[in-house]
Amino acid sequence: MKHLLLVRHAKSSWDDPSQSDFDRPLNERGKQDAPQMARRLLTKSIDIDAFLSSPAKRARKTAALFAAEYNQDKENILLISELYHASPANFFQVIARAPDTANTIAVFSHNPGITEFVNLLTEVRIDDMPTCAIFGVQIATQNWAQFQEASKTFWFFDYPKSLSV
Repeated sequence: MKHLLLVRHAKSSWDDPSQSDFDRPLNERGKQDAPQMARRLLTKSIDIDAFLSSPAKRARKTAALFAAEYNQDKENILLISELYHASPANFFQVIARAPDTANTIAVFSHNPGITEFVNLLTEVRIDDMPTCAIFGVQIATQNWAQFQEASKTFWFFDYPKSLSV
């Protein structure tokens, strides 16, 4: 059994309209939400064995804040260019290349692709993944290469403004 955590980046800043989309940082709320959401995972005793992230600044920073809560070095985050503006096909390809030594991976990416992707995985549908939302899936496989074909079960959905803990 493998576990997948799909995480939309935390709230980003729009303070500088001249800044490129790729280089937008997190705003103050985003900097608070990311560690809070990581702590929620820790209270559920969910370990993360691998962190995969879009290289965009806001996704990278969200992954780094999660990694810090897990006492992991941000240098261990795998930055994967295909996760920036990812299509469902990109997600499937990236996850298929995840190391089999990792039983639980966290993938940090962006809307609209991440919402479209989570809606393909199980019977649960999400209208829109809020910023810093986490969609968890359990996968009946021992190999990430078999992810696309493997049976998947909805595990949980959580986001900063929910009452979940």
